[in-house]
Amino acid sequence: MQENERFMDAASENDRDQREDKRLRPNNFSEYIGQQKIIDNIEIMVKSSIARKAAMDHALFSGPPGLGKTSLAMLLAGRLGTKLHMISGPAIEKKGDLAAVMTNLKPNDVLFIDEIHRMHITVEEILYSAIEDFRLDILIGQGAGARTMQIDLVPFTLIGATTRAGLLSNPLRDRFMATFHFDFYEASELAQIISLNSKKLNLQIEKDALMEMAKRSRGTPRIANRILRRVRDYSVVYKEAVISLASVNKALDMLSIDDAGLDSMDKKILTVMNEYYSGGPVGIEALSATLGEDKSTLEEVYEPYLLKEGFVLRTPRGRVLSEKALKHIS
Repeated sequence: MQENERFMDAASENDRDQREDKRLRPNNFSEYIGQQKIIDNIEIMVKSSIARKAAMDHALFSGPPGLGKTSLAMLLAGRLGTKLHMISGPAIEKKGDLAAVMTNLKPNDVLFIDEIHRMHITVEEILYSAIEDFRLDILIGQGAGARTMQIDLVPFTLIGATTRAGLLSNPLRDRFMATFHFDFYEASELAQIISLNSKKLNLQIEKDALMEMAKRSRGTPRIANRILRRVRDYSVVYKEAVISLASVNKALDMLSIDDAGLDSMDKKILTVMNEYYSGGPVGIEALSATLGEDKSTLEEVYEPYLLKEGFVLRTPRGRVLSEKALKHIS
């Protein structure tokens, strides 16, 4: 099963999905539900920046995909009254690519680098002086004739987002003034998000139906919003004025999302571990080869929720199925 075939996966978005995702993002801090400690800290940093009339300190957002890192970067840029510039770490192939972005920043702008852990080390190195001294140090030429050119930058705020904080180099990680880890959401928080966004879509949903969608959303707002849109589609086709629990169950059954929030790929992982490796232990490389999935995709997209819910355990010898997992797939 390829990554872009998975309902839960961020890579499955088309242009229409991206537009609807943007529509369902929080418009202000009052609409941003969950991650309260992070919000409290960010609001202090933003207020301090405004009072000082200076760029906000650089911050690193870490955690599994879909938990609101990009949305929060958008909100803080809006609160600061500055422009948000968004780029992806893997898309920055040369030092010049990053230099071109940074030299076009306006004072106190926010530069958001998604998947910052996937930047090439040679590109990453020019960030060091840019973050600390708002200066680019670019090496021109090679050998004895090489020289360093310095380019001054305006003060700006760097927000780095990563799903694998452990893969960041120490020199880069140490240059962030604040590091915030995003945790999975409680079902009650997801129910609030679904309720808020159902109003944006002009939907009426029964309370128990809201909670059922929340319980099956894997602790992730992005997935909750996609489930909401698919349930919306179901209600439109079957002309339901008020979405009921029965309708939610039928819609999610069609999507192969079970009552624990696991989809067909999650269950395939558990089944392969059970049938091919007798429940483990199994290394991530072996599991990747058997499933035909990229190792990083398994670690960043699928595994965090399976670990959090106790379906899979990580040991020094590899991944092991829990009793909970064995009961679930039996």
